[in-house]
Amino acid sequence: MLKQKRVAAIHDISCFGKCSLTVALPIISAAGVECSVIPTAVLSTHTGGFTGFTYRDLTTDVQPIADHWKTLDIEFDSIYTGYLGSFEQLELVSTFFDDFKNDHSLILVDPVMADNGVLYQSFPKTFPAGMKKLCSKADVIVPNITEAVLMLNEEYKEGPYTKEYIENLLKKLAKIGPKQVVLTGVYFDDTALGAATYDSETGVISYALAPRVEGYYHGTGDIFGSALLSGLLNDIPLAKAAQIAVDFTVKSITWTKEAGTDLRFGVNFETNIPSFTQALGLK
Repeated sequence: MLKQKRVAAIHDISCFGKCSLTVALPIISAAGVECSVIPTAVLSTHTGGFTGFTYRDLTTDVQPIADHWKTLDIEFDSIYTGYLGSFEQLELVSTFFDDFKNDHSLILVDPVMADNGVLYQSFPKTFPAGMKKLCSKADVIVPNITEAVLMLNEEYKEGPYTKEYIENLLKKLAKIGPKQVVLTGVYFDDTALGAATYDSETGVISYALAPRVEGYYHGTGDIFGSALLSGLLNDIPLAKAAQIAVDFTVKSITWTKEAGTDLRFGVNFETNIPSFTQALGLK
């Protein structure tokens, strides 16, 4: 019997709204991978479009959880991080990498901190430098274009983009330290949107695009990142894993738009999990 792979997912929990751990856990589990979690905060809803939400910071719980896991000699095939709300959390996660990384583990960092050319209001201007330092320890990073330029200390540019511009960003991001870079929010015209991938060891750049769906849908970055990681852990090459993740995300958005669901409520990825796992080659 094949040994089941195991991920440590370090994200917050939004109890309603389909993002962060409530997205990562079901998608990674559906891909046949065990998903252990360290919650960094608990919110009643995500913060996009909702008011009056509750928030409980769990920063002080991160290290005790990690310490207990060390006594159990738990090994992880991957460590997956998303939204981290403070410099203290960045340091705790960096320490977690040092304590739990092994010869075969894959560290994937989604540097969630900005979008549409703007750093999230909760972060100081110095935060991208801290996130860049964490990304230097990753094997794979998944920034959007805003996060990319902030870490590179460059000006944000509105799309559509040229391949030359995207490929320059990919190569500069790889110099931070990760072997593989996946850049999201890539588009060259108004018809298609998706991601660009770069493997610094092979020099291969590829594009994973799908028909563009108008509107802003919360949690789609978490869906994409979780699906991408699921593909990689099922031994699917980077370019193909990115295309599977793009297709799954866009299909879920399309389903949600056609249903007329409140955009704040997240997208219906659950209905599309069977087609996702089929694309991974799972029975």
